[in-house]
Amino acid sequence: MAEEAKNNGGHDAVVAAQGHDHVEAAVGTAVIASDAVQNPGLPPHRKRVTDLDPKKAKNAERGVYSLFYLSIAGSLGAVIAYMAIPIETGDLMAIRLQTLFVGLGMALALLAIGIGAVHWGKALMADHESIDVRHPVASDEPTRAAAAEVFELADKESGFSRRTLVRNSLIGALIAFPLPGITLLRGLAPQDRNPVQLLKHTMWAEGVRLARDPSGVPIKASEVTIGSAFHVIPETLNHEDFESLSLDERGGSETLLDAKAKAIVLLMRLDQSELKELPERKDWSYDGIVAYSKVCTHVGCPVALYEQHTHHLLCPCHQSQFDVSDHAKVVFGPAKRPLPQLPITVDDEGYLVAQSDFHEPVGPSFWERLK
Repeated sequence: MAEEAKNNGGHDAVVAAQGHDHVEAAVGTAVIASDAVQNPGLPPHRKRVTDLDPKKAKNAERGVYSLFYLSIAGSLGAVIAYMAIPIETGDLMAIRLQTLFVGLGMALALLAIGIGAVHWGKALMADHESIDVRHPVASDEPTRAAAAEVFELADKESGFSRRTLVRNSLIGALIAFPLPGITLLRGLAPQDRNPVQLLKHTMWAEGVRLARDPSGVPIKASEVTIGSAFHVIPETLNHEDFESLSLDERGGSETLLDAKAKAIVLLMRLDQSELKELPERKDWSYDGIVAYSKVCTHVGCPVALYEQHTHHLLCPCHQSQFDVSDHAKVVFGPAKRPLPQLPITVDDEGYLVAQSDFHEPVGPSFWERLK
């Protein structure tokens, strides 16, 4: 039967079919139902109050550029707070106040720019529906000309060129916003001293006892068991005696926090058979006890996580890992050089003491490039 239908041009294979409106049609015929859902189209355009009332539009414009000016005030306020509240003395209240006001100023600057830009778009820019047809990417002259027209149209609809107060206040806010960051970063750099020497010289010196952080209690070698780790500071680093020390005894640091930031150390004890020590560093450890700078050589974060089974130190900031059993060399992550080792020994009373200061700068490898 199928063959006969094929020979007859398929006429014998046509059967009646019911459409949605009960009209008979041949199989394969597209049927458009009379009760199909109609395209509702776009709803009638509702004009905003700023489109209907010029006074409202002017008020909205004032609100936008006022927010941008507020952003400028926030940026300048952060800079002023940074300069007006000194923290060189190490006073914790001053540090808290400066952090508070610098943070508030920068938050206000960014928040005002965001709110102002959103308010500009919702209240003042052209409000109409449009369809952006996707075309193949081309680089011929007509396409470039069309792109230029789009920019001109966008400028016209946004009022960027026409609303000079809004435009200029936005430009001023964007220029002012990075100033607090630039000011803070500039303040981090040493002003009048060689940073290599500053980071190479810490409070560690021959005979200075290793003490627990933050209590300052000296550590005996017998207290350090295999697998343990101690957060260590120099015994001379305490609130009572620090002010009486000379600048050289402070490791070149004027404040307690700066001195501690350079001198912090991690102390660990391994089985001596697991230590791989260079001949020239054979006496830098004591009975399997080793001490390394706690400051990561990547960007200076505290390396505070110790895994006793692998003998790896982990920096939580960017996941650099250092092998304590092999001179704290880098085994993973972005750090480029091992952690500086502090040579240690014991005194007559069995307390762990430093043999000397670090033999290389602590902290990020950047300083090494300045040698």
